[in-house]
Amino acid sequence: MPADAIDYEIFGEEMQYVEVTLDPREMCIAEAGAMMYMTPGIKMETVFGDPSAAQSGGFLGKVMSAGKRALTGESLFVTTFTNIAADRQHVAFAAPYPGQIIPMHLDQLGGELICQKDAFLCAARGVKISIAFQKKIGVGLFGGEGFIMQRLNGDGIALIHAGGALMHRTLQAGEVLKIDTGCLVAIEPSVNYDIQFIGGIKNSLFGGEGLFFATLTGPGKIWVQSLPFSRFAGRVLANSKAGGGKEEGSVLGGIGSMLMGGGSE
Repeated sequence: MPADAIDYEIFGEEMQYVEVTLDPREMCIAEAGAMMYMTPGIKMETVFGDPSAAQSGGFLGKVMSAGKRALTGESLFVTTFTNIAADRQHVAFAAPYPGQIIPMHLDQLGGELICQKDAFLCAARGVKISIAFQKKIGVGLFGGEGFIMQRLNGDGIALIHAGGALMHRTLQAGEVLKIDTGCLVAIEPSVNYDIQFIGGIKNSLFGGEGLFFATLTGPGKIWVQSLPFSRFAGRVLANSKAGGGKEEGSVLGGIGSMLMGGGSE
């Protein structure tokens, strides 16, 4: 069954959101908690697992789909938004942190896309969300995004999120690009993804880039983000009081706060 032909518009610069327009009876699916607003004719339902799997496999299909989503670190539940009105209705989804929302037209990408586990934002009904096991154990142990990534199948539109600025490139056959493991957003299935040790004591201990980087080998399209959420969260934690960071405007940080009578409560 073909995916619903939804319309969409992306708003904002650093903190984006996408408004999806649904014709009567059309539906889109989204991660739980991604919804920003919706018009009165939209019916929202929380379903167990992937709705496409639930329709085809009954209760067992629901359980299998939810279990696969749990392996990727995602919620067991997906939210569906259906236009039950007689005219067009709107529902919007917000990006979880600064970056860009990327529309992926799966019918133009061979019907399949592999993305990092927390990149998916929303999609048209008919897009199937499953898991993609990496074939090499090194990718699973040291790949940053884990042994399992998400696989999107279908002929509809999926919207995913990338942190910071986005780099989109098409690798030629045999062309190799080395990237930080957390910066990978999505790849076409034809791209080979492997892990390589950086090497060198100084690089390993003081390089600040981790012990491993990812090697992407073409042919195929790749999407790379400049600000992985783990890096963003790490900087916030490092500069917070809980992380022992300096206070704004204070060279002495915590020591200065103690001397000025602003010790911890």
